[in-house]
Amino acid sequence: MNRTQIKRSNILKMALTGSDTPGRDHEETFLLRAARIAGVVALYWFVSITMVFLNNSLLDNKELDAPLFITFFQCAVSSVLCALMQLLSKTCPGLIDFPPVGFSVKTSREVLPLSVVFICMITFNNLCLKHVGVAFYTIGRSLSTVFNVLFSYFILKKTTSVRALFCCGIILGGFWLGIDQEGLTGTLSWSGVFFGVLASACVSLNAIYTKKVMPAVDGNIWKLSYYNNINACVLFVPLVLLFGELGRVVSFSRLTDLRFWSMMTVGGVFGFAIGYVTGLQIKFTSPLTHNVSGTAKACAQTVIAVVYNSSSKSVLWWTSNMMVLCGSSAYTWVKSLEMQRTPTKVPQDSAREKLLAGEKGDPGV
Repeated sequence: MNRTQIKRSNILKMALTGSDTPGRDHEETFLLRAARIAGVVALYWFVSITMVFLNNSLLDNKELDAPLFITFFQCAVSSVLCALMQLLSKTCPGLIDFPPVGFSVKTSREVLPLSVVFICMITFNNLCLKHVGVAFYTIGRSLSTVFNVLFSYFILKKTTSVRALFCCGIILGGFWLGIDQEGLTGTLSWSGVFFGVLASACVSLNAIYTKKVMPAVDGNIWKLSYYNNINACVLFVPLVLLFGELGRVVSFSRLTDLRFWSMMTVGGVFGFAIGYVTGLQIKFTSPLTHNVSGTAKACAQTVIAVVYNSSSKSVLWWTSNMMVLCGSSAYTWVKSLEMQRTPTKVPQDSAREKLLAGEKGDPGV
């Protein structure tokens, strides 16, 4: 009797699902979803890590000391890619989804305050990477979370829980320990640390200003990227001239080298792609998982850099990195729990926008 009932229930399930084998579709769906998530996370890691190493290679060029020009060129590539994506979305609407953007002076002016913060963020970020290298980059750029707390209090008048402050204390402890250990090896660059602190502050300000200007671009992150990169290109021109980088570029011995311009272009493509793969990872996982993935990626990035450079690091040096990464992960987890307990939850899109705002300038963490 029981066997008959089991058979009947299986037949009913097959009839309802249209499957020949009960449970098979569910298993295949789960495996397909797991494979898709693994692929998206792997793509994010590949794009982010490659972008950091590529930028480090371009900025570490002894013959061409022009970090502003390199950053300007990458913004120009991103602007061209935005225009190309618009064209492709019209040609292949089922394949590529990109909003139509017609340039508006009014919108550009409204986005301008964010663009100023944006160029400071990516410039200081690249200057930090130029002076400290990839191995110490995680430490040098580790204070974004701490500045988030400070700016939330002084600008947004929002207080932070004791547990979140404790996580910030761990990050600060790791930051100072990392500076101490890097100093003992004789490779510490105070200029790199200074630019890293400024970049961290700008990442936090970028997130705040992004939220303020989002209504000007109808809440669309791609429109924001379009206007941000165009404004940045215009603002970079006087900076490149002011700091005398145009003369260095003109006298550069590899100015007509196709390989050099290919690397510059690929750097711009990866800078554009990081926004897309970040959004993709959040879409298929969650903002919390994205942060955890970013932390693990930063750890792998540091290990790759140390192995690649055949460096020898002390236990305390590695401890400082783990303190920063664990403190950042713990802060994300604590804030996630606090958001779940709050009656008014932050929408998924808002979290996505905030993460996208900082990611382009925060590839190491």
